[in-house]
Amino acid sequence: MKNSFKIIVVMVVLAVLPTGCLVGPKYQKPEEQHAGNFQNGVANADTLASVVNVKWFDLFNDEVLKGLINKGLENNYDMKIAQARIDRTRAELGYTKADLLPAIGYSGTVNSNEKSFLPSNAAATLSWELDFWGKVRHENRAVQDELLASEEGRKVVLCNLVSDIAIAYFELRDYDNQLLISKQTLETRQKAFDLINSRFKAGYVSEVDKVQIEQQVAIAEASIPAIQRLITDRENRIAILTGMAPGPIERGKTILELQVANNIPVSIPSILLKNRPDVQQAEKYYMASNERIGVAQAMRFPSFNIAALVGFANSDVSALFNSSSYLQNASASVAGPIFNFGKNKRRVEIYRQIAEESKLAYQKTCIVAVAEAEQALQNVRTYKEEWTARNKQVIAARKNLELSEARYYNGYVSYLEVLEVQRSLFDAELSLSDLTQSQLSSMMQLYRALGGGWN
Repeated sequence: MKNSFKIIVVMVVLAVLPTGCLVGPKYQKPEEQHAGNFQNGVANADTLASVVNVKWFDLFNDEVLKGLINKGLENNYDMKIAQARIDRTRAELGYTKADLLPAIGYSGTVNSNEKSFLPSNAAATLSWELDFWGKVRHENRAVQDELLASEEGRKVVLCNLVSDIAIAYFELRDYDNQLLISKQTLETRQKAFDLINSRFKAGYVSEVDKVQIEQQVAIAEASIPAIQRLITDRENRIAILTGMAPGPIERGKTILELQVANNIPVSIPSILLKNRPDVQQAEKYYMASNERIGVAQAMRFPSFNIAALVGFANSDVSALFNSSSYLQNASASVAGPIFNFGKNKRRVEIYRQIAEESKLAYQKTCIVAVAEAEQALQNVRTYKEEWTARNKQVIAARKNLELSEARYYNGYVSYLEVLEVQRSLFDAELSLSDLTQSQLSSMMQLYRALGGGWN
């Protein structure tokens, strides 16, 4: 009995001292390729500014949009999947942590045949594989990194969800506005057709004028069902994003009334990479894959195990718990590979390559993050400039149409000139509406690109 306990004490001491024997590479953060400042950003970017301090609900001036985003955060299935993934990884972490501790069990057998090779017994058992080389600790660290990656993944989903709902809503209100423009244009052209048709019947104008305005009426009519299809498509998209059944979506402010905060802080790229949850997620996955190299390396070394048993055994069931039936045993064992035709070495190489893939994926994510921010900054600036120019065009086209119609009805020009001005105005108004949506959406894309939206 004393020898058994000596063996256990020796092995426990070995279990307490394996830190120095932890095999595997230490994590080193990969180099990040990015400039000191954004090319399309402000001249002196704030090194302390962080977009995560700007809450998404402070961005909009439309309570209906805020309500839709809140519904999305509560009901969106991608959010629920992301949360389920976090819960699963947390359970996996608890599962792997248990491998650091001994497994304690029990067993019992009742046999009525006293001559049986297996006598009746009742025992408690203990088995423990000592983590001498760090195999279990490396796996625990890997799962911990994957848990953090899952939490960052949830932030990615949240950030994208806020942005996707907002942009889909902007597009919906844009199509609503385009539908209104088309209906107003159709009404105007229909009135013009009625007037020209009556003048044609009276012999004041040629049939060419009548056919030309009739053609423009048909063009306006054809644009309406096309826009209605787009409206239904965006309503369905918003319904999916908010976890609701497809149906009509509540409207708030018009596209011309909608606003997005334009005081989003722009920091330097290094701050961006700390803010972006997708960047942090990619790094955590690389850290996890790096830990698993250690797992593979530890599997090349011997494993140490201890086992203990305490209980009773007797061929006579009635005497099973007598003092003479008591037994105990402790044992220690070592097992390890000798020659597996390079299998253990190749396993390490496999995990090294997996880690290399994760490293490259992380570095690519960093570059993509900076590029998206650069593009978003450029979009915000150029859409604003383009909208200003297009708005001037709309104002001028409306005045031009007013003058052209007056000239036509006074007999100075043909109706062809009026038609050209009408087409120009119609296209310019639709384009201005679309640019208004693009300008709003570009602010949301900048907010997301800078790493905001998930707080």
